[in-house]
Amino acid sequence: MTDAPQLYLMTPAGAQASALAPLLGRVMDGFEVACLRIRGGAEEDELARLADLAREIAHARDVAVVIDDHVKLAQRHGLDGVHLTDGARGVRAARKELGPDAIVGAFCGTSRHDGISAGEAGADYISFGPVGDSALGRGGPAPLDLFQWWSDMIEIPVVAEGAVTRELIRQLSPACDFIAIGPEIWGDNDPMAALSTLWR
Repeated sequence: MTDAPQLYLMTPAGAQASALAPLLGRVMDGFEVACLRIRGGAEEDELARLADLAREIAHARDVAVVIDDHVKLAQRHGLDGVHLTDGARGVRAARKELGPDAIVGAFCGTSRHDGISAGEAGADYISFGPVGDSALGRGGPAPLDLFQWWSDMIEIPVVAEGAVTRELIRQLSPACDFIAIGPEIWGDNDPMAALSTLWR
């Protein structure tokens, strides 16, 4: 691929819908977002409120919305699909439940094998990470050559996520379809400024 990667925006983990609404609208008006992902970490009723809010804000801007792991919530609240955090394991079941038109993405850590398995099971995109130094990864960071290999060999879109920095975006851009950004900006007093620093 030769095009610049697109921005894949993640909500803060455990976000409260009422607090996030104005911020989310501002960020999505200020930046071209390809996909919005609702991260888990909140109670189901709060996730349901977040799903309705995110759908309203994102769909008004022609942006697709996926949610971490909750197939039923995705169906019930009119979301575009799910992002599965356990690699290839749930892909086939999610695809069967949601149908052929839904988005099913899979986070595969640093495992090329898991990525290929998820793709064969019907995933629409594969996410690898963390790409930077993070305590959240399963082992070390996902190496640049993993993305380069995937980009050269596999047609399924690839997402880079986890501890993203401006320098990593520069390095990863030739080999990624999407860069996922969320925790990198939401902890800042001014998420818009933080995203501007990273993305522009």
